[in-house]
Amino acid sequence: MNQLSRLELIVGSDNIFKLQNTTVLIIGLGGVGSYALESIVRSGIGKIIIVDNDTIDITNLNRQLMTYQSNIGNYKTDVWEKRIFDINPNCQVKKITKFINNSNIDELFLEKIDYIIDACDTIEVKKELIRQTQRRNIKFISAMGTGNKMDPSRLKIMDIRKTTYDSIASILRKMVRDENITSKVMVVCSDEPAIKTGSKIIGSNCLVPSTAGILCASYIINDIVR
Repeated sequence: MNQLSRLELIVGSDNIFKLQNTTVLIIGLGGVGSYALESIVRSGIGKIIIVDNDTIDITNLNRQLMTYQSNIGNYKTDVWEKRIFDINPNCQVKKITKFINNSNIDELFLEKIDYIIDACDTIEVKKELIRQTQRRNIKFISAMGTGNKMDPSRLKIMDIRKTTYDSIASILRKMVRDENITSKVMVVCSDEPAIKTGSKIIGSNCLVPSTAGILCASYIINDIVR
């Protein structure tokens, strides 16, 4: 028996081999990205590229998987590297601890990537990731907004064109339409209207972001073993 024995019962040994020979990049290690990453690691993905410039803040503790009182102030990529090796010492990990924008986004593609999970908050980066993955033929899934929402059962995996009640998705739908992108752009999106709080700060919880992250990971894992 080994740590993937229970998964192997469901997917078979050939698919375990596929998982171990897959490279996944995750950009954004917050409420969504942290749960996506945990699921990817525990599913036996062989190489993972983690991208985030932030350090852990006390406000992260209500929803981000790897956060504790004891690691406030540490870089998320450093905390995650240690956590990944604690779960799977055989996993290859590459850290990119910098803020990604359109001027340096090519750094993400210096090596072969099979899948990308977009859990970042920057609209322009989300747009460019769609363009880059379409051009490079990399499979991709993007998380839409999870803030000010409370019902994880309203989340679904869908093409961007089918999204509703999401301001980020609305911007990306327009971009996809304006740039005549005809192939599917897969996202995780909720049809729950955002709760109006009267605050400029976006509220969040552990329920919706975590579920969105797990759905992002499930899209990739199921695509590999399908």
